[in-house]
Amino acid sequence: MPAVTDEALTLIASWFRTLAEPSRLKILRALKEQGELNISELVEATGLTQANVSRHVQILVETGMVGRRREGLNVICFIADPSVTELCSSVCSNLLQRFSQQVKKLAGS
Repeated sequence: MPAVTDEALTLIASWFRTLAEPSRLKILRALKEQGELNISELVEATGLTQANVSRHVQILVETGMVGRRREGLNVICFIADPSVTELCSSVCSNLLQRFSQQVKKLAGS
């Protein structure tokens, strides 16, 4: 594996910090499950306010995870980097497996 610079590590850490916010994960989940959505649809899908959705979408766009385009008066959002949903799926699968093992241990106690 090639050496990673401190600058690259800082960028990677920033990318993961973006995913550390539950509201952003809600937005990503909604886009993965429902496909392209406008801001109003994201508000409905996530239960967040319009201001929060807009703010979090902006951060997701800045990191390249989400893209957006204008269609008339609407801003349509979409997953721009499929690796983010792959990463989230991997993390969820890992957590599910770990929790399942913990339940089995508790049930055996």
